[in-house]
Amino acid sequence: MRILAINDISCVGKCSLTVALPVLSACGATVDILPTALLSTHTGGFTGYTFKNLDGEMGKICDHWETLGLKYDVIYSGYLGSRAQIAFVKSLKERFLKEGGKFVVDPVLGDNFTFYKGFDEDFAKEMLSLCAVADYILPNETESYLLTGERDFDRALAALAQVCPHPVITGADAPDGYFIYYYDGERFRLPIRKVEGSFHGAGDVFAAAFAGCIGGGLGLRESLTLSAEFCYRAILRTEKEVSDRKYGMNYERELYLLTDAFKEKK
Repeated sequence: MRILAINDISCVGKCSLTVALPVLSACGATVDILPTALLSTHTGGFTGYTFKNLDGEMGKICDHWETLGLKYDVIYSGYLGSRAQIAFVKSLKERFLKEGGKFVVDPVLGDNFTFYKGFDEDFAKEMLSLCAVADYILPNETESYLLTGERDFDRALAALAQVCPHPVITGADAPDGYFIYYYDGERFRLPIRKVEGSFHGAGDVFAAAFAGCIGGGLGLRESLTLSAEFCYRAILRTEKEVSDRKYGMNYERELYLLTDAFKEKK
């Protein structure tokens, strides 16, 4: 299984590509990367960080890859820093995804029901157009709202199902519990365990595990269950062992369990 991971490189803080590489590898994948930006740290909790947009390099990289005949079983995209990058990533499905391959989009837009810095409603509309060419999308509860305007998870899921065949709303804090909402021909809810608090990089850990599981041939519910349990265990370990959470989750010591569980499911 060969996976292309498209995301930023935050050199410190354990998120995006520095998370995707080891997690996808734990699922048995060969992982190639297409960086969208280079940051000294991630932007959540750090100040004075450096940021370099890589718009100008992404096209050159992919043009070279075409000369190598590269094709991928899964393309997984995360943080995209501009509308031009969104348009470019849409073109990669036709250029690099194998026939029958899977395109997974984590539509990074915001948290706490607000946009991240630099994003707005026009950016969300462009991101929705990327979701329209994906096989699976993984918005969090904020992003499902920013994409659809719906705070009710059932209505948001129904709206997203008109765009993408398999939308997933991760970490949905509903009145009767904590769930993953997903659509697989009909609406489903998967109850998951929750740890109170904010854990930077948890979304990237979950999304990378999901891309590895779904690309490895597991079903949608199996992939969500395994990814959620792996993420939960990593959060528990982080809660106990990490004093400054802006430096990311202590997921590494749970990787072997992800590998073992993946092998068992396979």
